[in-house]
Amino acid sequence: MLPNRRLFLGTAAVSMASFVQSRSQRGVAMAAGMPQSSAAAQPAGRKFTMDLRCGAVGISADQNAAIALAQEFGFESVGVEAAFLASLSESQRHELPTMLQEKRLVWGAAGLPVEFRKDEDTFRRDVLQLPRLAQALQQAGVTRVGTWISPMHDELTYGANFRQHARRLGECVRILADHGQRFGMEYVGPKTLWASKRHSFIHTMAETKDLIAEIGMSNVGFVLDSWHWYTAHETVEDLLTLKNSDVVACDLNDAPQGIDVDQQIDSQRELPSATGVIDLAAFLGALVRMGYDGPVRAEPFNAPLNALNDRDAATATAAAMQKAFSLVPPRA
Repeated sequence: MLPNRRLFLGTAAVSMASFVQSRSQRGVAMAAGMPQSSAAAQPAGRKFTMDLRCGAVGISADQNAAIALAQEFGFESVGVEAAFLASLSESQRHELPTMLQEKRLVWGAAGLPVEFRKDEDTFRRDVLQLPRLAQALQQAGVTRVGTWISPMHDELTYGANFRQHARRLGECVRILADHGQRFGMEYVGPKTLWASKRHSFIHTMAETKDLIAEIGMSNVGFVLDSWHWYTAHETVEDLLTLKNSDVVACDLNDAPQGIDVDQQIDSQRELPSATGVIDLAAFLGALVRMGYDGPVRAEPFNAPLNALNDRDAATATAAAMQKAFSLVPPRA
């Protein structure tokens, strides 16, 4: 696990002048009636988008640069930085959906900009800022926010940790709901993590369902990840207990060869379809069958990928995602 890679990354404000310039240099606008989920041609049955989340693939890019890279390398959606959106004026935020549409893109998902895993003072400080950030997301046309759940704790028992998560995340979910946001939680599956501290915590789909039920809001669901699905020993049947409205975002990864599933290390993954260890055809096929229509992005935490420059990393990620998407069956 690389928690710092998963925590929300704020960025300094970027001038809207660059957006205006990019709009003046745009290509042909999307044809009328083009599906909202993607401007690119899609295999029959696929509704989800090939998403670029730069920080997850070692690309250092602000929101403006991320949008440019996503357009250039054939992605269909792009990850969101709430801090950047909050730095813009309201009118600038309202312009962004049209600008993305012209670039044949839609928004992916934002990270939850609240540190809920530490002490109460830190949580209270961050959650006070959430209404302002959620409003910025709403005005920019963003509807999806996600986070991950740490699967272990040195001090809190499972029950105490569960109650704390339900209370803190429940508070966040209510604020997000007031601003039109769906919220997804990602369970973290590797045994090498959940068994690494005194008290294990949520690390399966079933346990995450319990937390969703405890929070009790209709806008809360999952961030799915093929890596965690694999390391949690879950099946296609588990995936098919979910429907589109249950899934907010999705990560797609492969696993190193020659390592037992219970010995896999979270920070040592592979790009999608790099090894074939994880059955991505089955995973993506289940997403098609549930009608999932959100972002699917790579998150390999892969050292060789991180060592590449931004353009090479975007090239490698796009190629891996396209290879994986070619596995999607034309009909569910």
